[in-house]
Amino acid sequence: MSQRKNRPAASDEIVDVVEVKGSNLSGPNFFEQNQKMITNVLIGLAVLVALYFAYKYLYLAPREKEAVNAMWKAEEQFGKDSFALALENPGGGFDGFLGIIDNYSGTKASNLAKYYAGVSYLNLGKYAEAVEYLEDYSANDEVTKIMKSGALGDAHAELGDKDKALSMYKKAASGDNDILTPYYLHKVAMMYYSDGKTNEAIAELENIKNKYPDSNEFRDAEKLLARLQ
Repeated sequence: MSQRKNRPAASDEIVDVVEVKGSNLSGPNFFEQNQKMITNVLIGLAVLVALYFAYKYLYLAPREKEAVNAMWKAEEQFGKDSFALALENPGGGFDGFLGIIDNYSGTKASNLAKYYAGVSYLNLGKYAEAVEYLEDYSANDEVTKIMKSGALGDAHAELGDKDKALSMYKKAASGDNDILTPYYLHKVAMMYYSDGKTNEAIAELENIKNKYPDSNEFRDAEKLLARLQ
């Protein structure tokens, strides 16, 4: 006859469990043990939030306004196609676009000045500089994204990089803007046409004809399609 192993009574097991739980409950919990660390973390977060709002409203907002006021003369020269003056010396003691970029870094005006600078260099025939500033510009809406890509396409085309230019023109034409999209579709078609890729050129021209009948490019697309088909 086998002997039964000695086992603790059920009441003993219950007592043991209660004692274990009771010992955990009676000891310090996590928050008590780490109160100082938690307090320091919360204070640190509060300081970061305060610094963020101080930077945004007490530092950045006034600088933003100052930058906008400082840039108007450069924009005026840009509107007159005086691109060299717009870049560096618009007159009246005002900063050119390059000065705005350097002196008001982090502002929206500084970012916009990069686009102006890129287009200015493009018009001055300094295509590498145009690419540098245009690529550094962060477009915040659909129209400026299209214009940035189109200007980069022009710069790369002038630099002789047809593949990159075509890629940028396609990107510019990928939106749905009644004025800009057919303009860049036409540029894509012309690049294909100049490379002897007739079928690809026809596809882009038909896209203009079918989707943008009121565009300035419609008539040219229609005429070239008549010749190619």
